[in-house]
Amino acid sequence: MTDKTVLLSLESLHKCFGELEVLHNINLSIHEQEFVFIIGPSGSGKSTLLRCCNRLEEPTSGRIVFDGHDIMRKDLDINKVRQQIGMVFQSFNLYPHMSALGNVTLALRKMMKLSKAHAKQRGLAALDEVGLSDKATAYPNELSGGQQQRVAIARAVALEPKLILFDEPTSALDPELVGSVLEVMRSLRDQGMTMVVVSHEMGFAQEAANRVIFMDEGEILEQGSPETLFSAPKHQRTQEFLSRIARH
Repeated sequence: MTDKTVLLSLESLHKCFGELEVLHNINLSIHEQEFVFIIGPSGSGKSTLLRCCNRLEEPTSGRIVFDGHDIMRKDLDINKVRQQIGMVFQSFNLYPHMSALGNVTLALRKMMKLSKAHAKQRGLAALDEVGLSDKATAYPNELSGGQQQRVAIARAVALEPKLILFDEPTSALDPELVGSVLEVMRSLRDQGMTMVVVSHEMGFAQEAANRVIFMDEGEILEQGSPETLFSAPKHQRTQEFLSRIARH
């Protein structure tokens, strides 16, 4: 991926909650059109790292450069940056009193100040992209978990971001619903969307990712292509983690 432009760069990033250091000296570059998977045991700092990328969590120290701009600057409008960095959460975070289309268009109207007609057009296109054009008027409680997560992805896609962050996007889903969400992510990858994913979907990581990063105890211990990392991990902790996963 070295011929691609660096879209996101984390430099000497640290994050502490009180006395507890949950991220230690993270240095990471994400290139345009790259699909990066972050794996590791629970509590290793994966989700915190992801949430630092758009400052949902404030790093204790370090530098974050997105699309050539230092987004740690005090005078920066972080909401403008977040329009360019979509985020998909484990728990969908849909408004229950709004239709699928209403959920997708809310940020288009409120943050981007689009007209109702333009927002509807973009929203319907985004729902179509995730295979839910027939569910535009449905409310979250009328949708399966997989469909709700696809609405959440459509909400991120509708903003036309340069990067989408996925935090455990399938972990709240019944196993039979996971495939539809992964299919949407695969389609976005094929369209050239830059994505960083925290997930336990190891099979999907092996098949779809450009790069896999292994984290443990707040540090990046190893990274490489899926072929290399899954078949010949170098670090002992990576080897132990993958062998435990394989036994389950």
